[in-house]
Amino acid sequence: MSPGADASLGEKNSNDFSTQRLAAGATPLANLRRQLEMAKIPADLHQRLAEMLDQLAILQGTESFFLNYQRTAKYFDWVLNLPWNRQSKDILDLERARKSLDASHYGLDKIKERILEYLAVLILQKQRGGDTRRAPILCFVGLVGTGKTTMAAAIAQALGRKFIRIPFGGLGDPFYLRGQSRFYPYAGPGRIIRGLRQVGVRNPVILLDEIDRVADDALNTIMGVLVELLDPEQNQQFMDHFIDYPFDLSQVLFVATANNTSRIATAVMDRIEPLSMPSYSDQEKIVIGKKYLLPEAMKESGLRLGELTIADACWPLIVRPLGFDAGVRTLKRNIERICRRTAMLIVSGRDKKVAVTPENIKKFLPSW
Repeated sequence: MSPGADASLGEKNSNDFSTQRLAAGATPLANLRRQLEMAKIPADLHQRLAEMLDQLAILQGTESFFLNYQRTAKYFDWVLNLPWNRQSKDILDLERARKSLDASHYGLDKIKERILEYLAVLILQKQRGGDTRRAPILCFVGLVGTGKTTMAAAIAQALGRKFIRIPFGGLGDPFYLRGQSRFYPYAGPGRIIRGLRQVGVRNPVILLDEIDRVADDALNTIMGVLVELLDPEQNQQFMDHFIDYPFDLSQVLFVATANNTSRIATAVMDRIEPLSMPSYSDQEKIVIGKKYLLPEAMKESGLRLGELTIADACWPLIVRPLGFDAGVRTLKRNIERICRRTAMLIVSGRDKKVAVTPENIKKFLPSW
């Protein structure tokens, strides 16, 4: 029966509920066909989706039509909006990359040098038509707060690529990465596909954050997914269960982090290059606090230049209020606390400018 016949049938018998639904369903179905015709997707996938629409058209007028239409429309929405061919253009400038790393991280000279070597290989491969998939996958290993995550973000910024962070802490279900078949209620794509749709390109930097902190009962299965993601022979055909069609991840630049490597499978270790992130000394933290964290915290708190000053003698107390901390998270929290307290004093009218000194620092730092 043609769409025109469906419509005329609906006009003749407006009291027939199933006929009304049939007429209403014709327009959305035609809309899906138009979307498919405009989409730039692989030819065999296009053929599969066209066949799905043909099968859906047969169900028009039946009780199961709308359930199947909703499932199909959701599937089309995901498949047609994935970046099958779209990718960003890399910035192939090593000196710019060096400045970007220096601007975001103090010290860590050996780590930066290794990253620049890594980027130099990528740049040379691209300029000479080489295979960038063979570049080693960096994994930053170190204690909490030593800059692992921000270093990965700095790589993306240096290359001018989009950035996706996927946290693995407590992850207990591989479906989180792979998605679930669309035939299950409330099914959807996994985190990889969701991230790609969000950034709109097929070549972002994807950070697999804290891959050693997955749940014990899912360790083996998630490590298996990681092998597929990180292996250049396999990630060209990454299969998300919801999309149910291979997506090429070979242009993705994967970076990983871990607190330690003891819980990472051997097969995954074979595909990554661990880089040890050293702990910061107190003197390095003072420089980081003054140069990076304080200006950022003042800006976030709405403070202007000159409204807050911190005496040099206060910084050792801000850096180490209780004891040793490998990273800078405690330092960052303390600086933010000082800025919030300063903002309150200024807004309340008690002070126009605040100077933190050894005599009054206890008023600004948390007490235990």
